[in-house]
This record gives sequence, C-alpha cells and structure tokens, in this order.
Amino acid sequence: MTIVVHPGDALSRRQRLVYIVVLGALTALGPATIDLYLPAFPALESDFSVTTATVQLTLTATTIGFGLGQLLVGPWSDKVGRRLPLIVASSLHVCASVGAATAANIEFLGLFRVLQGMGAAAGGVVAMALVRDLFGGKPLVRMLSRLALVNGLAPILAPVIGSQLLRFTSWRGIFAVLAAYGVLVVVAAVFFIVETLPKERRAEQGHSTLRQRYRILFHDRIFVGVALMGAMIFSGLFAYLSSSSFLFQSLYGFSAQEYGLLFAVNSLGIVVGVQISARLAQRFGPQWILACSTATMLVAALTIVILDTLQVGLLGVLVPLWIFIASCGFSFPQVQVLALANHGKEAGTAASLLGALNFGLAGLISPIVGVIGISTAAPMGAVMACTSAVAILSLWILVRPRTVPPLGH
Repeated sequence: MTIVVHPGDALSRRQRLVYIVVLGALTALGPATIDLYLPAFPALESDFSVTTATVQLTLTATTIGFGLGQLLVGPWSDKVGRRLPLIVASSLHVCASVGAATAANIEFLGLFRVLQGMGAAAGGVVAMALVRDLFGGKPLVRMLSRLALVNGLAPILAPVIGSQLLRFTSWRGIFAVLAAYGVLVVVAAVFFIVETLPKERRAEQGHSTLRQRYRILFHDRIFVGVALMGAMIFSGLFAYLSSSSFLFQSLYGFSAQEYGLLFAVNSLGIVVGVQISARLAQRFGPQWILACSTATMLVAALTIVILDTLQVGLLGVLVPLWIFIASCGFSFPQVQVLALANHGKEAGTAASLLGALNFGLAGLISPIVGVIGISTAAPMGAVMACTSAVAILSLWILVRPRTVPPLGH
C-alpha cells in the first residue's frame, strides 16, 4: 500500500510528465525574455547609435523588473493562490513585449524591458511554488532538479535561438516571438494549471501576513545563506551572459550563428551538471554538493583570468568557462532544495525572494564587466571569481553544512 504524504505522491507518471512540461515552459519564460535578444546587442547599438554600456543597461532594466516582479508575485500567490497572479503577470508580459517590438528609442525600449521583466517573473515563482505545494523530501529534489535543468538551460539556449531568429528577422521580430510565447503561457495557465493552494491553506495561523512570512524566512539562517549563494552563483553566470555577445563576436570575430553554436556547446555543461547533481543528491546532502561546485567555480574563474593574462588564446577561455557553467548546473537544484525544503507554508514568498535576489544582484553586478571593459576575457573572469568567493563564504559562514538537517523521503 502506497502512503500519500504529499499531494504529488498520488500523481501518475503521465501526470507528472505533464507538470514537468508545463512548469518547464513557465520557468523558461523569464530566462528567454532576458536572454533571447543577446545576439542582437550589436544591432541595437548600431540602430539606436548608443554605446555598448547603454545597450547593456536594457538588460539590467529587465533583470531589475524581473526581481521586483518576483517580490510582488510570490507573496501575492501565497495570499490568493497560484493561478491568478500567473495569468495577470503573463498578460502584462505580452503587452510589454509588443511595446518593446515597436520602441522608437532606447529609452522606451528600457521602459518596456522593465515591464517585460515584471510580467515574466510569475512563471518561475509560481512553478517553484507549485512543485513545493505538491512534493516534499526526495521527490521534491527530483522535481526541482528537472525545473533547474530548464532554468539553467533556458538562459544558455535562448541566445542560440535568438541568433537563428536574426537570420530571418530583426531584433524587433525577437520581441514579437516573446509576445507569442507569453500568449502560450497565459493559455497554459488557464487550461492546464490546477490550483494547488486551497483557500484553507492561504491563511494558516502564523503565515497569514507578508510580514510574518518574511520574518520566518529572514530568521532562518540556512535560507538566508542559501539565497545569497544562489544569487552569487547566478550573478557569476550572468556576468558571462551579459558580456559574451561583445566578447566573442567583437573580440574573437564570431558570427551570430557561431556565437549561438558556442552557447549550444556550453548548454551541455548545464545538462551534465544538473543530471549528475540530481543523482548525487540521493546519496549526499545538497550542502556538500554545493561545497564542491562553488570551489570548482572559483578555480575555473581564476583560470580564465590567468590564462587570458598569459594570452593563451580562445581555448584558454572556453575550457574553464565550460567547467564554470557545468558547476552552475550542479549548484542550481541544490540551492532550490535547501531553500524550500523547510518552507512549504510560505513557498511562494521563498521562491520570490530567491528569484529577486538572483536577478536583482545579477542586474547590478553584470554591468561591472562592461564598465571595466570587454577588451579581454579577464574582467569577466574576475567578476565570476568574486561572486564564487562570496558564495563559498556564504556556505561556510551562514549555511554551515554540518548543521543542515537531512532531507526526508
């Protein structure tokens, strides 16, 4: 006889597959919104006659909007349920995408990118909260690992798709594609997403107000440490994403299609990292996987700086970069598991804080590479090394691996 501990335990394999596909599509909306237009940066620079740093600010605007949107959507979903915030926010994304596609200048593009980010925020937050509503223990690890695979692949594959779209359309066409994607998310929310947070659970004693939920989360040392770790790991990856278009196309002479192929190869690092990480989590605690992955990230980032300084060439950047990206793949699902495992009652708020920190700090940190200059790969590697070092300190000072309780079944 099978004992149903969490609602998701009663789902059939087919039902779980449907959830994975739909929630994966929701999760990918945010990264796709942020990264699909990366190969078009040089075209934007030319069309609007602006500097590289100004174009990068449109990316920062999106990440800040994404972070703010998550702070709003997560607590709202804990209060009113998961479906309504998803439908409203995704509709905002569609309208903002149309605005971005028709923007007359860089200022309007930046404004619509903020609104796009806010609208896209719902997908990832609601998907993560839905999974936590349905699962716990080891099944939670497996489901979050699958979502982490999508979440890790999406920002890597989005520029690949964007580079191919540029063969047939302009950068404005890319935003039209994002509008169509947003429509699909709205349709999925209406027809496929079932409410997983019933009314009686929305106002449980001790979790009924936003202040109470924030107090619970910020008084959890492990959650705070893991959230900071996740933000630093994502910021390191984002330093690469935001500078790579200029680095590889302008410095190393890649075409838009070659640049897309590079992202496809790097995406294998995310796949390898997430898949192996999910299996290791069945035997080892997530905190120990993070201890190894963050140390590897620091070594890989420092290697980029050293080999670039020694002028080893393109391979001196590509090999350690792939290792860094694979280490991010190892890290993402473990961060989510540790952050959500003990916060089922405030899952939406917890997921929103994770996302807001990820994209908020990434949006603030990634332009540093452009400010320093992208004449070599060393500035990118240096920023990645700094974020990795902060992640390591957060693990050992705040999380303290030996104090993390084991996961249930």
